Amino acid sequence: MSTFYIASSTHKGFLLTGERHFTSCFTLASMARPKPDQFLLALLIFFISTSLCFCHGMSWQVFQEEDDGMSWLNEEDNEVDIVQTRHDPSRSCNFESGKWVYDQSYPLYDSNCPYLSTAVTCQKNGRPDSDYEKWRWQPHGCSIPRFDALKFLGKMRRKRIMLVGDSIMRNQWESLVCLVQGVIPTGHKKVTYNGPSMAFHSLDFETSIEFTWAPLLVELKKEAGNKRILHLDLIEENARYWRNVDVLVFDSAHWWTHSDQWSSWDYYMEKQTLFQSMNPMVAYQKGLTTWARWIDLNLDPRKTRVIFRSMSPRHNRGNGWKCYNQRQPLAFSSHQHVPESLVVLKEVLRKMSFPVYLQDITAMSALRRDGHPSVYRRAISEQARQHPGSLSSDCSHWCLPGVPDIWNEMLSALL
Repeated sequence: MSTFYIASSTHKGFLLTGERHFTSCFTLASMARPKPDQFLLALLIFFISTSLCFCHGMSWQVFQEEDDGMSWLNEEDNEVDIVQTRHDPSRSCNFESGKWVYDQSYPLYDSNCPYLSTAVTCQKNGRPDSDYEKWRWQPHGCSIPRFDALKFLGKMRRKRIMLVGDSIMRNQWESLVCLVQGVIPTGHKKVTYNGPSMAFHSLDFETSIEFTWAPLLVELKKEAGNKRILHLDLIEENARYWRNVDVLVFDSAHWWTHSDQWSSWDYYMEKQTLFQSMNPMVAYQKGLTTWARWIDLNLDPRKTRVIFRSMSPRHNRGNGWKCYNQRQPLAFSSHQHVPESLVVLKEVLRKMSFPVYLQDITAMSALRRDGHPSVYRRAISEQARQHPGSLSSDCSHWCLPGVPDIWNEMLSALL
């Protein structure tokens, strides 16, 4: 009688307990001179046993590894999916479409914030109503997170965020500073000035929130004969302040649309050629293209995020609107006029290689004619209030607290 064994072999990938189980399955009893049919039956049983033991050992091994050492990969995959959902435009929140909702928990600060300009402290200037401070924007199908100053400062730790543009961007800068400054102790914050820039500093977080004056983005210079020339292809004089900034937020539109009476220049210049007149939107497109070229050539999207905020609407009498004595937002209209400047801006951004996010606040803000200072851009007497038609009215800038706070909640969500 002869005896034979199937010796077990160690498979490098198996765990020790699995190996013992695997080995025991491969030991067969001895068989004495098997007949052909018995031999075939034994061989069949051998292969079936081998397959079952091998699969059992493998399934046990994989189950144990997933349970003991690989579950963190699933958690990481979930985190990645959350991040991708947050940044994938196809699955992100559309902030542009929504409605204004009255919310008693607003505003998030009061008009005693020491960083506000007198022209936007409407309550201090005698505005009798305050409901304009209590509206928040509710997008359809999602929500904008309530501004959290500590969370914002945490995201911006050791970083610079710079808002670049005109006086309405200054309006937004004051709003952002007031939203964060309340959580910073006295003595741990300061404001510094450098040429056309001012910066609010949180010393503990090493964060700076800056504003740089550049309403046209490109260069406006006084030349021979005191003539003011707008150089459509020059930008470095302004752009030198934009280097080494972590987050840049731009706006530029209002100054391009001023009538000749209020224009800030006498001539346009491009490639050393002087133009006394030019279609404002053609000039705007040329100026934006110069800005876009500078961004494409000088900034690294891995180090700097760039956001362009669309034009803030004006509700002046001249274009059929007025803002005095308005107490609540307008109802939403699906047929709102799209400013030509926004069409030009979108076309320029579309051609850029650098990824610039367009923060479109135009349509939502067009519903808030109640949010402007109107005659309360300065303190006025009770007697003057009886004849408001004789007072100058500001229907371009915004009372603070107010609409720019919501822009900054959106900005914080984008970051």
